[in-house]
Amino acid sequence: MFFPRGGSAHVTRALAHELPAHGWDVTLVTGSRASGHGDARRFFEDLDIRPVDFDAGYAPMHPSFEDRPGAHDRVFAAIDDAGFEAHVAAWSRVFDDAGAADHDVLHLHHLTPLHEAAARVAPDVPVVTHLHGTELLMLEEIADGAPWPYAQAWVRRMRRWAQRSERLLVLSPSQVDRAVDLLGIDPERCVVSPNGFDPERFDRLPVDRAAHWRAHLVDAPRGWAPGADEGSISYTLDDIAPLTGGGPVAICVSRFTAVKRLGLLVRAWARAQQAGDLPADASLVLLGGYPGEWEGEHPADAVAASGARNVFLGGWHDHQGLPSFLSTADVFVLASVREQFGSVLVEAMACGLPAIAVDRFGPADIVHDGVTGWLVEPDDEAQLAAALAGAIADPVERRRRGRRAWRDAHERFSWPSLAGDLALVLDEVAGGVADGRLTARTPTA
Repeated sequence: MFFPRGGSAHVTRALAHELPAHGWDVTLVTGSRASGHGDARRFFEDLDIRPVDFDAGYAPMHPSFEDRPGAHDRVFAAIDDAGFEAHVAAWSRVFDDAGAADHDVLHLHHLTPLHEAAARVAPDVPVVTHLHGTELLMLEEIADGAPWPYAQAWVRRMRRWAQRSERLLVLSPSQVDRAVDLLGIDPERCVVSPNGFDPERFDRLPVDRAAHWRAHLVDAPRGWAPGADEGSISYTLDDIAPLTGGGPVAICVSRFTAVKRLGLLVRAWARAQQAGDLPADASLVLLGGYPGEWEGEHPADAVAASGARNVFLGGWHDHQGLPSFLSTADVFVLASVREQFGSVLVEAMACGLPAIAVDRFGPADIVHDGVTGWLVEPDDEAQLAAALAGAIADPVERRRRGRRAWRDAHERFSWPSLAGDLALVLDEVAGGVADGRLTARTPTA
């Protein structure tokens, strides 16, 4: 249902490319926009894809698990019964056209009306559900009393869909108990299936740092500020002298949403500078922020308010361009307080960067404090400033943790290996090992 811009779309693409090597043929049904970053035909090229064009009205535009001010996508829990039925009817037609009833397993990402459509069109095909975490956040907000008008109806639906699933893939061990509590599922049906990285793409690359930063910050800038057009923030060669001069670089790759805490990161950087704990030529690069999409405090405003120096906004770049950016940096930092996994942490570590992250949820399972990076408490500006200072000011320790981060990422999070683990789950479900109800068929998903 989700058009390809979020993290779950990257997971879907990676698994769809890798599963055939493990004996599974994949047909992909996905929402799409007519052009740009939401064009599924471009994003999922070379795959057997059934794109559903939102712009042409073939299906309703997808709702969200987040309720963000100004967002076009309404939070699921605010959609009434008629809206729900419109989604189910649309996706039922899509599943029918794609021949869902003739497949061996339906691998459904997130808990959405696709589950209801699958139950109507292909009731005898087993379902494997991939929980990416944002659905759990919405359910937790509902449990805490969020006043969405149709919240309880969606809780009942999502619990029913989860309980119908033969297996539920969760991103980290910390999600198992949350999923059990929120969805009422048998913990034995949960399988820890972390996100990964493409080892053929993500690795330390030989990059001319000076030329790279000059090209992306001076010659063709993409940074932007609220109310201005894409590319409105540009830099001179004098501005980026710390970057082109070889000073240490911390990099963050993130959307500009409130939970990412980019304002906190900028203030922590300014705090370390004001305390004299950072070298004068140290830089912080903020990569990401889809043009016009931000929530709360924009990082450009945080830079201006804090007086932080040597902070550069690099703008939004396609996923395939990330390895070169990561290879021009020395440490990766992610201040997000509700990161359900943190795929970009894994990708940065695969490029040899030690990571600074928050000691909660997915990042706490990815980063080993003192070994592959630094973990800090959420929303603790002082701790984050100290971690930045420690990483930037101590190149020997930074490189030591970076080497271990590279090894750990390649051992635990390579997509070919993770897809092999998923293929075993699909084999088990298709073969009916779990409860004897299912019968074995030629594997397609």
